[in-house]
Amino acid sequence: MPSTQKTTSEGLPKKIPMRQCLGCRVMKPKKELLRVVRSPEGAVSVDLRGRANGRGAYVCRDAECLKRAAKSRALTRALGTPVTEEILSELKTQMEAAE
Repeated sequence: MPSTQKTTSEGLPKKIPMRQCLGCRVMKPKKELLRVVRSPEGAVSVDLRGRANGRGAYVCRDAECLKRAAKSRALTRALGTPVTEEILSELKTQMEAAE
């Protein structure tokens, strides 16, 4: 039975990047989380591809986690910029559209 885990060319198991959700504070594989990014210009948005330039923060693909991260001001601290209510509603809309 073949292994489902990916391996490197040397036959070693490939390392899966882990990130912590700002809402629930649980470590999860990076691909399972949604990246919120502050661009060098200061704009805050959801990075669907996970490759946009700027400071990134990770949240589960769950509106509750986004709500918790906003309430505890974890997004503001992680991004280094104030996150307004209109930005949060835009993020929530983008999260729902991404699902």
